[in-house]
Amino acid sequence: MQTPNELKYAASHEWLASDGTVGISDFAQDQLGDVVYVELPEVGRVVTAGESIAVVESVKTASDIYAPASGTIVAVNEQLSGNPELVNSGPYGDGWLFKLDVTEEGGDLMDAEAYTAANG
Repeated sequence: MQTPNELKYAASHEWLASDGTVGISDFAQDQLGDVVYVELPEVGRVVTAGESIAVVESVKTASDIYAPASGTIVAVNEQLSGNPELVNSGPYGDGWLFKLDVTEEGGDLMDAEAYTAANG
């Protein structure tokens, strides 16, 4: 399982980069299986850390995606509408979900070591 050290992780398996980019972890995409659809939030939406704001559907299940920080959605990954499998093939790259203009990080974010220990 890949867990890049430069990211912060929520217990609900979202990651947050320093530039506000958000996605789901390698562990989460592996647990979901083949992703077939991604419902992304609207650009401009103001969100609160911990709020359910998106959905990732796989052949196994649908999972809510929670905001790992409070802020405003400033971009969404439009590539996912035609290629939802990018979440599986590049969870830390082309499979990112959305970007936030972060006003406050969620209180439960972990570093890579703590996230790996919790999901090892």
